[in-house]
Amino acid sequence: MTHALRWLYTEIALRMCQKMAIVKIHPRAILIAPDYPGAHANWLVKRFPAAQVFFYLCSNLSVFEFTRYRVTRWFLLWRSGGGKQLNLSAAATFSVAPNSCDLVWSNLWLHEQGNPKIIVAEFWRLLREGGLLSFSYLGPDTGKELHALDAEIRTALGLVPLPSAWDMHDLGDALIAQRFAEPVMDMEYLDLQYDSAQLMLHDAHALGLLAKPISLENWQGNQSLLPKKLTLEIIYGHAWVVNKHLSKTQNQAAFISPDQIQTKRIKD
Repeated sequence: MTHALRWLYTEIALRMCQKMAIVKIHPRAILIAPDYPGAHANWLVKRFPAAQVFFYLCSNLSVFEFTRYRVTRWFLLWRSGGGKQLNLSAAATFSVAPNSCDLVWSNLWLHEQGNPKIIVAEFWRLLREGGLLSFSYLGPDTGKELHALDAEIRTALGLVPLPSAWDMHDLGDALIAQRFAEPVMDMEYLDLQYDSAQLMLHDAHALGLLAKPISLENWQGNQSLLPKKLTLEIIYGHAWVVNKHLSKTQNQAAFISPDQIQTKRIKD
């Protein structure tokens, strides 16, 4: 995330908050993954003041953003009665025990993962029975104006696909495969209009659509062919953890956890 796109992360987080307003949940612990500077953490702490808050800090913040983040988070930790900053290992596991959270909140992050299934499985590991996963991410139609350009222009711009261009059905299937219950998905388009193609390219790079920053000062092509608009496909979703410790199936064979086997004595 760059400073220029902080408004986007805040805006989408606020829309996630609106969708969460009618959800009845009383979490003891919340994981924000990742924790971008914005309004969402303040809202979560205010709504769930008794919850412990875990933060996963995105690594690509500027020095200014990191300093501001630290000051803000210390205040939030004081308000929430304690918290912990988590690390994410190379194996995509967080430094916290299984069944530690009741709410996992992930804003505009899953599309950055090469294989979102791994992160979905990690969220399942962390959530307790009855826990909720709430998320948003960029869908495959993001930046469709750039993908519609001629191949020569796309190559000159260094256009790259998002690490994960999953549509809402792909992720919905992944949630069900991981045994999340009652997944709900919805999508909306946001159209960003620009005064210049240079501003558009700046944000396209910040979104991960361009391999490197592009300056049009030395651009050899026809700048009028470049769009001054970017479409963002925003996908929202949430799913519950239900019957986490019951039996599961694999290859049509049933497996029952030993701690779910109970005996009952019959009196003579």
